[in-house]
Amino acid sequence: MKVLILGATGFIGLPVAQAFVRAGHIVYGQTRSAAKAKQLAAEEIIPIVAEVKDTEAYLPFGVTLDAIIDAIGGSEIKDLSDFLLTATAAAVKAHRSSLAPKLTYIYTSGTWVHGGDRATVVTDTTPPGHPPALVAWRPALEQRVVTNPDLNGLVIRPSLLYGRSGSILASVFARAAREGVVRWPGTPGGRLALIHCDDLAELYVLATEKGSIAAGKIFDGSNDVNESTDAILQRLVEISGAKAPYEYFEPTNLFEAALATNTVIRPYLGRALLGWRPRKAGLLDHLDLYYNAWQASEELAKGASA
Repeated sequence: MKVLILGATGFIGLPVAQAFVRAGHIVYGQTRSAAKAKQLAAEEIIPIVAEVKDTEAYLPFGVTLDAIIDAIGGSEIKDLSDFLLTATAAAVKAHRSSLAPKLTYIYTSGTWVHGGDRATVVTDTTPPGHPPALVAWRPALEQRVVTNPDLNGLVIRPSLLYGRSGSILASVFARAAREGVVRWPGTPGGRLALIHCDDLAELYVLATEKGSIAAGKIFDGSNDVNESTDAILQRLVEISGAKAPYEYFEPTNLFEAALATNTVIRPYLGRALLGWRPRKAGLLDHLDLYYNAWQASEELAKGASA
């Protein structure tokens, strides 16, 4: 296959692009940075340097491929995701051969759309509950993707990511290392839905390879078991040498309110339809390994910018 990944140097996009390369596919990666284009080229990913909104730079070509994956992030993600879906559907009509099968289009959402509920188990096919305000717009966009008549649209919802450079957990690790404090928004007794970035990347590959049967579906990218927030924070105190006890605090912004969301997820659709099985150890079991990986990533980043 030939695949274009938008946001290919991000915490989701880069592992996904690398996984496609390992699977033997031809991978194009969009990035806004010429410097990061070299990073992609070194990973055998063909770089396309362009702003996301500069669709004329990549979509006329991109829609002739087998799949496009929206893995963009950032503060403008709401407007950009909506814009990309509309622009891609229009480009398909303008540039894709009528003899070609439908373009597979994967939108990256997130399991926060299930809302916060510490008692009720949800699955891939459970209707979204009451999402935190930060992502309240996502369920409507998910439906636009999976019902678009011009695309083989499907949605992948990652849970809280861990591994490598740490993703959202990087800020928690950094506070523990530099300030000697472990803090988390919300209240005690919660459980986190988690997924390692490498396992998530494998889900993208399988969903794309089986796009004809995955189209129209929404997949929760999450481990089989949710993990105790209290146990993770306590273990981080022990590993980092931060001051005990760990602390909870009242969320002060939309992001922290979303981070405080607790959802009990038992995903099944990716396992049943695609044969997907997360393989990495859970966050708690190998937290020392993941914390050390974050530290090494920080040191490498400093060395690269020196």
